[in-house]
Amino acid sequence: MSSPAFAPAALDVTRPFTRAEALAAGLTDQHLGDATTFVRIFRGVYVGRATTRTLAVRTRAALRIAPPSAMASHETAAVLWGGTVPPQSDIHLTVPQGLNCQAAGIRTHRYLQVAEPVIHRGVRLTPPERTVCDLAPRLDLVGLVVLGDRLVRRGATTPIQLIRAADEWPGDFRSRLQRATRLVRVGVDSPPESRLRMLVVLAGLPEPTVNHIIRHDETGDWLRRFELAYLDLLLAIEYQGRWHRESDDVWEADIARREELDHHTWRVVEVLGKSLSEDPGHVLQRIEAARRDRGARATKTWSEEWRPYFPGTPDPRRQLRT
Repeated sequence: MSSPAFAPAALDVTRPFTRAEALAAGLTDQHLGDATTFVRIFRGVYVGRATTRTLAVRTRAALRIAPPSAMASHETAAVLWGGTVPPQSDIHLTVPQGLNCQAAGIRTHRYLQVAEPVIHRGVRLTPPERTVCDLAPRLDLVGLVVLGDRLVRRGATTPIQLIRAADEWPGDFRSRLQRATRLVRVGVDSPPESRLRMLVVLAGLPEPTVNHIIRHDETGDWLRRFELAYLDLLLAIEYQGRWHRESDDVWEADIARREELDHHTWRVVEVLGKSLSEDPGHVLQRIEAARRDRGARATKTWSEEWRPYFPGTPDPRRQLRT
C-alpha cells in the first residue's frame, strides 16, 4: 500500500479532520488506513500520526462528528478548564434534547436547557460554573470542593460565581452543590491541600486560614506562605507530597523554612500524602494535639462526617481520641 509523500495542502492534518474532508482533498481510504501516516481517533475522524493526541485534540475530534450545537462537558470540560476529577477515558459531550452522537469513546448528555458554550483552548465547552453543577451527581462533597478550588486557582471562575450558579441550579443535588461552593476558597495550590482542609472541616475542627502570607515586619517583603494556618495560635499545617521528598532542593528549602519559622515562634504540623490517604484519623489527632499545645481549648464535639470521604487504612494500634 502506498501512502502520500505529504499531506494535501488543503488539509491540515495536525488538527482532526473527517473522512469526507480527506476524500475531498484527494486522499483515499487506503491512505487513511496507513497507520504510519494517520491515526483514527473516532469513527470517521482522523489526525496526522505526528500530532500528539491530547485531551483537547481528542475533544475537537469528537466535536467534528457531533451536532453543531454540541459542547464538551462534565469530566472532559472540567479537565480542559484546569480542574481535577477522577480520570475518564470517554469524551463527554452535551447536546440539546433530541440530538445524539453515537460513537465508541464518546458519551453524550442531553438537556432541555443547554448553557451557551465558551470557547477555551479552541474547544466549545460548558462554562466552568455549569461544569461544576453538571458533576454534582458524579462527585461527592469533597470532590466538588477540590474541583471548585482548582478552577478558582486556575482563574476560570470565582467562589461567588460558583455560589450563584449553585443557588440557581434547577437540577439534582442542589443542596450538595450549595454546600460545596460555599466551602471553595481562593489561593489553594493543590487538590491534596483541598482534601486536607476538608478533613479538618468535616471533623468539626475550626477551619484554618488558607494561603496565609508571612511578610517582613519592616519592609513588607514576602517571606513565607502557609497552606493552612491558625493565625491566633501561630500554628501552620503543611501538606508534604512525594515531590518534597524526592527533590533535594525542595527538601532543603523546607528545612531552611522550618528553621526560620522556629525563630518566628510558628509551629508547623507536616502531613505526608501517605498519612492523609492511609490514616486520616491520626492526622486529625496530631492537629488537635498541636492546637491544644498552642493553647486552644479541646474540641468538644467531633463530627463523624469525615469518615466516608477519608476511609483510609488506619493502623489498628491507633485510635482517634475524641
